[in-house]
Amino acid sequence: MQGAVKHLPYRTRPVWRLSHTAHRALYSVSMKLAAIFLISLCAFAAAPTTDIKVDQAGYLPHSPKLAMVVSHTLAKEFSVRRAGNDSVVLRGRLAEPASDPDSGDIVQEADFTKLDKPGKYYLEVPGVGRSWEFGIGPDVFARAFYLSMRSYYGQRCGTAVDLGPEFPAYKHAACHLEGAYHVSSGKTGPHISAKGWHDAGDYGRYVVNSGISTGTLLWTWEIFGGRLKQVTLNIPESGNGTPDILNEIRWNLDWMLSMQDGDGGVWHKQSSERFCDFIPPEKDTLISYVIGTGKEPYKSSCATGDFAAVMAIAARAYRPFDAAYAEKCLRAARQAWTWLEKYPDVLFHNPPGIQTGDYGDGDCADEHLWAAAELWRSTGDQAFERYFLDHFGAFRKTLKPNAPPDWGNVAPLALWTYALGHGKNAEAVAAIAQDSASAAQQIVERASRHPYRISLTSADYIWGSNGVAANYSLQLLVANALRPDRRFVETALDNLHYLLGRNTFSLSWVTQVGANPYHHPHHRPSAGLPEPWPGLLSGGPNRGRQDAAMRKLPNGPPAKMYLDELASYASNEVAINWNAPLVFVLAAALAGN
Repeated sequence: MQGAVKHLPYRTRPVWRLSHTAHRALYSVSMKLAAIFLISLCAFAAAPTTDIKVDQAGYLPHSPKLAMVVSHTLAKEFSVRRAGNDSVVLRGRLAEPASDPDSGDIVQEADFTKLDKPGKYYLEVPGVGRSWEFGIGPDVFARAFYLSMRSYYGQRCGTAVDLGPEFPAYKHAACHLEGAYHVSSGKTGPHISAKGWHDAGDYGRYVVNSGISTGTLLWTWEIFGGRLKQVTLNIPESGNGTPDILNEIRWNLDWMLSMQDGDGGVWHKQSSERFCDFIPPEKDTLISYVIGTGKEPYKSSCATGDFAAVMAIAARAYRPFDAAYAEKCLRAARQAWTWLEKYPDVLFHNPPGIQTGDYGDGDCADEHLWAAAELWRSTGDQAFERYFLDHFGAFRKTLKPNAPPDWGNVAPLALWTYALGHGKNAEAVAAIAQDSASAAQQIVERASRHPYRISLTSADYIWGSNGVAANYSLQLLVANALRPDRRFVETALDNLHYLLGRNTFSLSWVTQVGANPYHHPHHRPSAGLPEPWPGLLSGGPNRGRQDAAMRKLPNGPPAKMYLDELASYASNEVAINWNAPLVFVLAAALAGN
């Protein structure tokens, strides 16, 4: 039959014989394939578990090193293995389980503090699994600092941005170049729209939030500048003789200067009338308006006070690098002070037709105090010190263990700058130092009892709770500068460990930092990218659940109220005022404190 294959009887089928060499070759190939299969199987079986929570950036060699284990199977022991060869370098026993009502977790602590040899490691817990990898070394936070501080370059407005070959997809053309006075500003016609940082996931620029953000970053330079001088951020100004952290801050200072009116007052914000859609910054063609209070004197006291304080700090910071610019900032600060003295309580709320961020504040006295303190520290003028000493007593109560500074509460910055600047009134300095140390000690004691070793209280899981955690670290580190206490530094680092993965989700809340970072911030430039723009701190768990996405979550423990979703602006937006204290504590960690 045509095309058929004849089957030979078994005995008549040809016998294929392999040589000895061929047998050995086939055996070798088979063994290699088997090894590859076993390695793949083991790799699959050993995928990291979120049940073991570590700081995914790492730990400093001579600081406490803790991981948290949360599992239905209560384990007894753990081991630390070297990432390169899986060898065991330390064995230990897990602590007794502790209940965390804020997350609903039953937490066991793994303490491997005595391991101080630099390297890459992971934890293994029998019956639970292995952790994400982490480093131990003096420079484990260098990458996180670089990305977090460089994130401000990514937030630049009014210019083309390009993160370069390391992040080839992260670029945009010049944006928001059309500016004008809004009717609420008291003026009409065009107004420059240049420089500044996009505030958050939107493209507005707000003086009040720029105030706390820029002030915190300038303080980072003042307190930790010795270790930041040589840090290169790879920004357009790199190599110009000024440290890059100051180069980046200046971009926002220049915008803030453009928001000061000729009479010294400062308009509250520059934004469109409404939020644009989720589009790249250069595609947002809405006019960027200078927006005021809607009635005379049109500028606001809180914005003007923040402006005066920040420009006074800038005068100190830039004097060694650009004396003319420092003088320009100081002159602007003095002019703002004069206006503030005349109009101390002009409040801001969005005028009709404006839907962007409000940053309204019912009391500008704390901004007034901050302006006085910073101007005194920069000039030594008795008039500023007299104002501070006449008013600071009413604000001592703001140095407390359950309310770190934020954009609506800058009084602690005023108090601290007077003490850090060695004010002439020794009693005032001593009182501020004592109040700061007392609050810090209470924060330390509270954190030591928390199963996750963090400073947050149940009430702190609000919009931007991760910023609250970072600001607790700032508060602790400033207290340490006034009255050194190793526990203050260690607790500040505990909050950093929380932000970088040692939390109920086993999630690094800084984009592109760690092996398991969050992926979907409420951040317009990140929409549609495989990974978000790097170095951005998520807002974090928020018991308020103010957005529609979060309202779908069943009500539960506050630390669990979080969604890694673009739509969840109430838990997953980013903001310059949250990144600033993160940069501050990372700068502190660069020294190996």
